Amino acid sequence: MIDFFNINHIFFEAFGYKMSHLEWWATVSGGVAVWLSARENVWSWVVGLLNVVLAFALFYQIQLYPDMFLQVFFFVTNLLGWWQWKYPKQNEANQNNELKISKLSTQQYWILAVGGGAITVLLGTFSRNLHHWFPSLFSLPSAFPYMDSFTTVMSIFATFMLIRKKIEAWYVWLFIDVISTYMYYLKEVKLYALLYFTFCIIAAFGAYNWTKEYKRYKSLSI
Repeated sequence: MIDFFNINHIFFEAFGYKMSHLEWWATVSGGVAVWLSARENVWSWVVGLLNVVLAFALFYQIQLYPDMFLQVFFFVTNLLGWWQWKYPKQNEANQNNELKISKLSTQQYWILAVGGGAITVLLGTFSRNLHHWFPSLFSLPSAFPYMDSFTTVMSIFATFMLIRKKIEAWYVWLFIDVISTYMYYLKEVKLYALLYFTFCIIAAFGAYNWTKEYKRYKSLSI
């Protein structure tokens, strides 16, 4: 079982690339979770719990520490997301008695922009110094401290938007996924890079699908 979580424990080799069990199943579970979410399926949060456990182990071993810490947050929010979608307040429920789709307010846009930028700078500085402050835990420096911190911080904001079924969550995820695809490609985690490229497509579909559903709600309320 311990070997399963070791990135050097190879599952198969394709086109000269050695694929670990950990990277493979983290990729598969992540893809399934995001696709279910774009389809507005509440089971996305359950599959997401498996994904965050695998991703935590993966990111630790490739020195993407902000991403690693993010998985702890994701574990909690997957539980919260399942509860919010499954048991909404009566005035927030759709025809299936699940949470309905909505949009951000102007105030929430400002919180996203200003708060996201400030926290990115703080987390990036912290991440850049981890190997100096805690050398016994982090023997190598953070690979992309500020870029990785930006995707980490915005992922937190996007997750809360997703929990509340805000359409804008998918546009934020699309931006995050483009950056993450580039970052994972540079770290030579090739299947994960391909996964995040796929996430770009799913995020675009999610934005389209949720917008269509939102317009349908509006037409029914007229």
